[in-house]
Amino acid sequence: MKRLKSVEQLAMIPYVGRWLLLSCVLGALAGSASALFLYLLDRATDTRIIHPWLPWLLPVAGFATGWVYLRVGQTVEGGNNLLIDEIHDPRKIVPKRMAPLVLIATVITHLFGGSAGREGTAVQMGGALADRITHVFGLDRDDRRILLMGGIAAGFSSVFGTPLAGAIFGLEVLAIGRLRYDALLVCLASSVAADEVCRLWGIRHTVYAIAFIPPVTALGLGSAVLAGMAFGVVGMLFADSTHALSALAKRKLTYAPLRPFVGGLIVAVAAMALNVPQFLGLGIPTIESAFRDNLPVYDFAGKFAFTVVTLASGFKGGEVTPLFYIGATLGNALGHILALPVPVLAGLGFVAVFAGAANTPIASTIMAMELFGTHIGVYAAIACVVSYLFSGHTGIYRAQRIGQSKHLFLPEGIRLSEIPAIRRARRKTTAAPVQS
Repeated sequence: MKRLKSVEQLAMIPYVGRWLLLSCVLGALAGSASALFLYLLDRATDTRIIHPWLPWLLPVAGFATGWVYLRVGQTVEGGNNLLIDEIHDPRKIVPKRMAPLVLIATVITHLFGGSAGREGTAVQMGGALADRITHVFGLDRDDRRILLMGGIAAGFSSVFGTPLAGAIFGLEVLAIGRLRYDALLVCLASSVAADEVCRLWGIRHTVYAIAFIPPVTALGLGSAVLAGMAFGVVGMLFADSTHALSALAKRKLTYAPLRPFVGGLIVAVAAMALNVPQFLGLGIPTIESAFRDNLPVYDFAGKFAFTVVTLASGFKGGEVTPLFYIGATLGNALGHILALPVPVLAGLGFVAVFAGAANTPIASTIMAMELFGTHIGVYAAIACVVSYLFSGHTGIYRAQRIGQSKHLFLPEGIRLSEIPAIRRARRKTTAAPVQS
C-alpha cells in the first residue's frame, strides 16, 4: 500500500509541473493582452471625456463594427458563449481572429460612448490564446478543455485584479450548480499568473473602499437577504431584457450592421438629450461614488437601459462592469430602507447582481472579499446566494448548462437558451384537453 501511494505521488510531479508550465505561459499571454486592452480602454475613455461630441459618431462606429463582423467575424460572433460551448463540446480551434477583433471592437465601443463592460473581451482573448497554446503543444481534446477554462479564468482575473475570484469563475461559469475540479490547478495558476503579469505592465485596478463593515447581526443578515432578492430579480431582468431585445433586433433588422447603427443612434440621442454622460462607457466614477455619496435612486435603471440597448444591438464589450454599476447604485438606493450602511449595500450589490446574472455565487463572494476585505464575507455570501436563487434559470451566458437546477426540475446538460422551449412544451402538455 505504501509503495502504491509513493508511486502515485511521484507520478503527480510531472503532471503538476506540466500544467504549471502551460498555465504560466497562458497567464503571461493573457495578462499581457489584458494590460494592453486596459491601457487602450483608458485612452479611449479619456479621449471621449475630452471630446464630448464623440457619442454622436456611435451609430457610424456601430455600423462599421457590424460590417467587419459580418465580413470576417461571423465565426467568433458567439463570444463567451462560443468558448463555453467549446469546453462542453470540443469541435474545432477557436479562430485566431477572435482576440484582435473583440479588442478593437470593444475599444471602439468605449471611444464613442457605448455602455458596455470589459470582461467579455478579456475572457475571449484569454480563451483564444489558450487555444493557440493547445495547437502549438498538440494537446488532446480533454487537455484543450482544461486549458480553455484556464483562459477564461486568466482573462477575468487580469481585467479585474481578482485572481481567486477569476480562478473560481473559470470553473463555475460553465454549468449551473456544478464545479469541475479537473481544471482547478490550471484555473488557479493561470489566474494568479495573469494578474501578476498584468500588474507588472503597470496596470492599476480601481480600489473600492468600505470604511466600516458592521458585525454580523440578525437584522443585518435579514437586510442582506432582502437585498439579495432585489439583486437577483434585477440580474434576471437584465439578462432577459438583453436577450429579448437582441432577438427583436435580429427579427426586425435582418442586415446585421444596421442593428448597432440603430442601437448607437438610440444611445447617442438619449445620452445627449437627457444629459446623462454617466451612463456611457464603464461608469467607474459613479461606481466609486456609490460607496460614499447618496445617488439618485434611478441611477441603476438608467445604466440598465443604456447597457441593454448597447449590447443587444451588437456592440462588443462585456456585461460585468455595467452589472457592477447597476448593483452598486441599486445597493446605494436600498441603503435608504435597509439596516446596513450604504457603502456595505453598495458593495453587496456590486457583486450580487453579477452573481445572479452570471449564476456565479461562489466567485462573486470571493470577489467581494478580495475587493472589500474578508469582513464582508458573510454578508456577501448571503446576498450572492440569494441573488443566484432569485435570478431563476436565466443568465447573461446562454451557453451555460444545467448541472443541478436551482429549484425546478430541468434536464441535466441543457443550455439556458433551450429552457424557454422546454417550458412552452410543458405548458402545452398541461393545457391539452384530457381524452375520455
